[in-house]
Amino acid sequence: MMTECHHIRVEGRVQGVGFRPFVYQLARELSLDGWVHNCGGCVEIAIQGKSPQLQYFLQQLSDRKPAQAQINRLQCHPVTWRLEQPGFEIRHSNSETQVTCGDIAVDLAPCAACLQELFDPDNRRYAYPFSHCTDCGPRYSVIQGLPYDRDNTTLQAFPLCSQCQAEYRNPYDRRFHAETIACPDCGPQLQLLTPTGQPLAHASEALELAANAIVRGQIVAMKSVGGFQLLADAGNSKALATLRQRKRRPTKPFALLCSDISQVHRYGDLSPLEQQLLCSPQRPIVLLAKKRHKATIDIVDDVATGVPCWGIMLPCSPLHSLLMARLKRPLVATSGNLAGEPICIDDKDAVERLGRLADCVLTHNRPIARQLDDAIIRVINQQPCVLRLGRGFAPLSLPLPPAGSNADSIKDAAPPAMLATGGQVKNSLALYAAGRVHVSQHIGDLHSRQALAVFEQTADDLCRFYQVAPRIIVHDQHPDYAATQWARARSQRYNIRSLEVQHHVAHFFSCMAEHGYRGPALGICWDGSGYSHDGVIRGGESLCWDGAQSVTPLASLRAFPLPGGEQAIREPRRQAAALLYALLGEVAFGVCPSLWQQFSVSERRNLQRMLERGLNTPMCSSVGRLFDAVAALLGLAPRSQFEGQAAMALEACANTSAVQWQLPFALTKAPAAPATWILDWHPTLMALIEAIGCNTPTADVAAAFHNTLAQMIVEISHKAPDVPIFLSGGVFQNKRLTETATGLLRSRASIRSHPPVWTHQQVPPNDAGLSLGQLYFAQACAQPVDELNSVAKESANVSGHTRKN
Repeated sequence: MMTECHHIRVEGRVQGVGFRPFVYQLARELSLDGWVHNCGGCVEIAIQGKSPQLQYFLQQLSDRKPAQAQINRLQCHPVTWRLEQPGFEIRHSNSETQVTCGDIAVDLAPCAACLQELFDPDNRRYAYPFSHCTDCGPRYSVIQGLPYDRDNTTLQAFPLCSQCQAEYRNPYDRRFHAETIACPDCGPQLQLLTPTGQPLAHASEALELAANAIVRGQIVAMKSVGGFQLLADAGNSKALATLRQRKRRPTKPFALLCSDISQVHRYGDLSPLEQQLLCSPQRPIVLLAKKRHKATIDIVDDVATGVPCWGIMLPCSPLHSLLMARLKRPLVATSGNLAGEPICIDDKDAVERLGRLADCVLTHNRPIARQLDDAIIRVINQQPCVLRLGRGFAPLSLPLPPAGSNADSIKDAAPPAMLATGGQVKNSLALYAAGRVHVSQHIGDLHSRQALAVFEQTADDLCRFYQVAPRIIVHDQHPDYAATQWARARSQRYNIRSLEVQHHVAHFFSCMAEHGYRGPALGICWDGSGYSHDGVIRGGESLCWDGAQSVTPLASLRAFPLPGGEQAIREPRRQAAALLYALLGEVAFGVCPSLWQQFSVSERRNLQRMLERGLNTPMCSSVGRLFDAVAALLGLAPRSQFEGQAAMALEACANTSAVQWQLPFALTKAPAAPATWILDWHPTLMALIEAIGCNTPTADVAAAFHNTLAQMIVEISHKAPDVPIFLSGGVFQNKRLTETATGLLRSRASIRSHPPVWTHQQVPPNDAGLSLGQLYFAQACAQPVDELNSVAKESANVSGHTRKN
């Protein structure tokens, strides 16, 4: 039988996941000759042997690949040259090849084998908080460039000792070519600092003193995988009050860090899927329904009041595992920052910014390359829904198939590299190159100088990793968004094209992109606010995509005044008052006395003047603001101290009721645009006022309101009956609403063969998904590139949804 030689190229998440050691061991097992190395962002293999063994080798590459590996594309070509040297080897990486195709590995919690070593007194890595192997440990948080080699990580400053070097070179050791390998003799070390940066202790003593500080009710700033966390005893009310005061976070819920899954069961009701997510290598924060019986609860209510869920996580690093083994009690674990700022990642920054928040700083000398918040997941419709892309999930790489039907005729005109800048809050960036999109980690709200610096670094990181210079920059329409201003300035500075995409179009396309859908569709996009050229603050939009070039409005929530603009968003009672006034005029001031009692005489007089004269009172069509108003009318949240507080309170209240009835509403033609429908909440509000007047239980009214919104979605779907439905926007973080609406839509689909309904899973439904949607829309309408301006202009003329800068 003739000897054959093949060249194999494997694209996907194949660096930093133990893929080269796997290939090496598989080739040796089959007595094949050749080599493997990292090449750019992929893996290349030269393999030589008999045909049956080669075919089996190819099959096993996919079937037995490491758990965290993901193969997006595998190319195998026979070659005429032959390998002269017998055996198989891992060669040095080829760093000269351009990186265009790799998926960057994510940070993973310690594997079972590393945890066993961590707590084995006879192991040389006993109690060492930086013990990792090819199956676990930091990746994205330490990568400084591709290909993924130790010299391209922040561990390059730690030369391996002889024992680690032997493990690194041993093909049968699980640390074979583990780039983050370390041990107490050659790796990073712990240090405990005072709030002013003075050393207190090192190594195990530092950990012991930090644990003791938490037991005494103090706050510890600890350097985690992607940045500092602030830790405090979740059962100490005084410690939590201090943390809230120092962090300027008076009411927003904190996440809980539990030592193990048995401890989690004491506080939350969790399904098998939620338990699987908690214990997964990514270790996200999972939102769990609170246990209704509090007999075993030993954490203070102030951790998360007025919301239906706990946010709970398990230890995500050896350091966390060691700390929790000492404490054996739940901790509050929150980002190491002041409200509105990005998390700290280095000691100097931590001392400067966290020294006033923490009583001591537990740090180490392994540098963090970039900020990574903890990821947040909520299970909705028995599927995980990512609400924040963070450690373990970022960066998210997805194939981006051609979105327009015109793509089939231009196979040779691949879209150029594009960068999307997202929105103002919950910002993320996305880069499109070589048929894939790479969505960045959660950056946060772009209101501070520090956040803008992280935004710019993330943009540079993505372009540097994939060695591309974007030819198009895509951004939101809002002229005051920092991301928009940055994109426009960048476009002018480098003389490249820019495209703006309307907020809700981006929401719609983010859900389509996630599910790889490209045809005609209906998008129901409900959120808090989005810019539009007509001056109305949009947030209750339903859009139709024709599958080629055009997005047109189908329905919108009836607009209502927003007295005080931003002030009304902070005070849902103002939104409730505005709804009453829009419904009843001056008569509104005589109904719902419990609402008006929340205002002083002067406040009520000023509010009435604003509403009557339209002073500083923009119009709003936002379902998010409608949620706020109803919460205020029911006395659940007259004021909001953090985003979504009123909506969370309304959902929590509704979850205590099982009523199936709903409130009335109307769907009418828009007078100025006969092709557009208006969702009229007037009947809804009138019935809600009557229910309040009849002393209907608040929980039943809250549940009926959710049922009503779900039925509104069904009625909108009747106006576009033959296309799939995509639900997107921050409102669909609401589990009860999303599950009720999709349940109604899917039951209708099974009866009438209606097209499917899709919701978010991998990509957040909130503004963190905007960058992906911006790219998908730009790609759909920008093929070839020369047609970009005309396509964008046509869409703007039709619906005002997009416009070229």
